[in-house]
Amino acid sequence: MSDPLRVSVVGTGRMGAAMAARVAAAGYPLTVWNRTRSTAESVASKCGGDVAVADTARNAARDADVVIVSLADDAAARATYRGEDGLVAGLRQGTVVADTSTVAPETIRALEDDVRATGAVLVDTPVSGSVSSVEGGTILVMAGGQADDVERARPALESFAQRIILLGPLGSGSIMKLAVNAMVFGLNQTLAEALVLAEKAGVPRELAYEVIASSAVAAPFVGYKRAAYEHPDSAPVAFALDLVAKDLDLAADLAGAVGARIPQLETNRRVAGEAIDAGLGAADLSAIARHLRTEPRSQS
Repeated sequence: MSDPLRVSVVGTGRMGAAMAARVAAAGYPLTVWNRTRSTAESVASKCGGDVAVADTARNAARDADVVIVSLADDAAARATYRGEDGLVAGLRQGTVVADTSTVAPETIRALEDDVRATGAVLVDTPVSGSVSSVEGGTILVMAGGQADDVERARPALESFAQRIILLGPLGSGSIMKLAVNAMVFGLNQTLAEALVLAEKAGVPRELAYEVIASSAVAAPFVGYKRAAYEHPDSAPVAFALDLVAKDLDLAADLAGAVGARIPQLETNRRVAGEAIDAGLGAADLSAIARHLRTEPRSQS
């Protein structure tokens, strides 16, 4: 009988923490690391069982067969991979690094040489869905890289993913993630506008949302954002507007590089920027509705 797959999760924010819990529940030996050690320790304690907390990304990667990476942005990715105590310094022959972060495809491709120089391999495996989707094991993984490398990471990924779609060479997952997020943010913008329009015209918020959630536009997003839109003062932050703006910027950069026309994305980008300027950067993306309920600033 072969030894169980040894998995490390590097980055234990909301998504990384949920992934770590599913990996631990699947019975894989698990090590976690986060830049703030207390965050990793909290995640490890909630996972239960024998979950190790590494002092550095290097040590997290050292004995892993699969390293699942979940980081906030491109700068965090570069800082975590590189350096004396970085993830790359701990990699060994045969390790698969599966990066679920939302970053530019160029960032992933730039890190590949560093990873391959150690004998390890890199695949980009961003996800589409929410924290609750990870917790329920129903999230979608959009994978880029060599098919054999993705297959080696599959058992760990399937501890929290319902489906893995291989899209093409390294960077393809990141490209598709930006495309999907651009659409999600478009839906979020439209949802916020429709709800605010109905409210201001006299339809109670809950009834307006009931109609939207029962109509032809009732995508899964509409369902799992319902509490945030109906009760904005008590809803937790699932996706901060600051991160929305970061992803919209990445998508706009990609569009510029490939010559894609993106008028809807540019509108969403402008409105998100206005909401952030109004002090809502740390709020959930559903706070776009709160922003739209306010009177526009006069132009001088």
